[in-house]
Amino acid sequence: MSAPRSAHVQAALDPVADWDVIVIGGGITGAGITLEAARRGLKVLLLEQRDFAWGTSSRSSKLVHGGLRYIQQGRFFLTRDSVRERQALMSGACGLVEPQSFAFADYRGRRPGRWLFSLGLAIYDAMAGQRARHYFRADEFLGLAPHILRAGLKGGLCYSDAKTDDARLVLRVLQQAQAYGATALNYVAVESIMYTAERAHGVVARDAQTGTLLTLQAKTVINATGAWADRLRAQQGAAARLRPLRGSHVILPSWRLPVAQAVSLMHPIDGRPVFIYPWEGATLVGTTDVDHTDDLQQEAAITAAELAYLMVALTFQFPALALTRADIIASYAGVRPVVGSGKADPSKETRDHAICLERGLLTVAGGKLTTFRLIALDALRQLAPLLPAWRPDWRNTALFDVSAECFAPPGLPASQTARLAGHYGALAAQVLAAAQTGELELIAGTLTLWVELRWAARCEAVCHLEDLLLRRTRIGLLLRGGGVAQLPRIRAICQPELGWDDARWEQEVAAYLLLWQTCHALPATE
Repeated sequence: MSAPRSAHVQAALDPVADWDVIVIGGGITGAGITLEAARRGLKVLLLEQRDFAWGTSSRSSKLVHGGLRYIQQGRFFLTRDSVRERQALMSGACGLVEPQSFAFADYRGRRPGRWLFSLGLAIYDAMAGQRARHYFRADEFLGLAPHILRAGLKGGLCYSDAKTDDARLVLRVLQQAQAYGATALNYVAVESIMYTAERAHGVVARDAQTGTLLTLQAKTVINATGAWADRLRAQQGAAARLRPLRGSHVILPSWRLPVAQAVSLMHPIDGRPVFIYPWEGATLVGTTDVDHTDDLQQEAAITAAELAYLMVALTFQFPALALTRADIIASYAGVRPVVGSGKADPSKETRDHAICLERGLLTVAGGKLTTFRLIALDALRQLAPLLPAWRPDWRNTALFDVSAECFAPPGLPASQTARLAGHYGALAAQVLAAAQTGELELIAGTLTLWVELRWAARCEAVCHLEDLLLRRTRIGLLLRGGGVAQLPRIRAICQPELGWDDARWEQEVAAYLLLWQTCHALPATE
């Protein structure tokens, strides 16, 4: 049995609570909307059917990028907005959103060639208000990416983007939203929308921890459930708009696939972009882009065909390393909420977001991780007419409070200090103070401190072991077997904080290992 809900959670689930907005969906879109609404004075409740960032927002490619390829498609405004938001995130969430340099090899007879790519990069830099050298001769480029294919290499181009831990970004945004008075609850699934006079005014939801059915009132309701958005729309007879696309990734040890620069290439089979880059102390490879026809309520997983596709890219770009599937630590797959337009090639579908208001239910779908704040503001502007007494200030403000800038603990390396400040903001000092003996050491093979497990178990609404190991921390993806060898120490730290008895711990371990084997281990070969 799960532990009883806290008094705070019980109060939030009071059916007579006077909410201005109920936001459905605890990914980056829902979190962003919750933050921007609470910042502007609304009383906001966010409900997530599973765990925060459980869906797409913990399974992305981890890139906060301007969308360089959209320039080639003529999507200049989308690229401009993305570049500006990327710069703002790197500035406001330093240590969580970090710059990442990319290297793209220029091979004889392969597209895009040097001059076309250089033109795109010049436009890209101009949008960011910067200039840099991009092209390097073959001998120089091999110094930046020494393990790549040498045959036919003419040189290469380098450019800058950014990367993040997407799940931690969601949690940091929710942390800031809660500082403004918002309430966010995981494991509360909205089953239907309530309507009065043809207008949404609340939800019927079920608390997964207690099984209780709840009716919650609100002036307005926002459907920010990503790839799941059509499910709620279908209840009122609306036609489906989304085309769920799966993107799968694999993770390798950094010593086996060492990349100081991220390496970008066009896949030799279909010309799609593939990225190989350092992430959280390991090397991440992705992504695929295929239609996802499985049940969205089930965890997505990489298929044998997708694994083979990524291995072809690795073999093509790094032939000297002789990489095999045995080198892979883990895999993960996410489902993108792409607004469908009927294109035969999934990669040709637009990544723009779409917003529709149907019987008072505002649905937000599509979009990019990088532009989540712009999506949130767009949604709130369209919601505003439903709240006539609301007089928001639409001026652009810093995403996060700057109190974390004063965090400078003695004896901690600068990189770890920046990481803690980026991941936990104003709470970074409290995280550090929670450490017991040996818990300021890194978990081997990761960039995570042991104390981060303690803090998550104590303060970050962990309901299941998978929440702790796959989203609050990422050690389930970074260590072989999902970190099974570390479970005894994890138990010693976290079981008392979680208040689980021995039977509950064993139940959670069994469920987690089954999930990991099903969705994060490698599939059988075809």
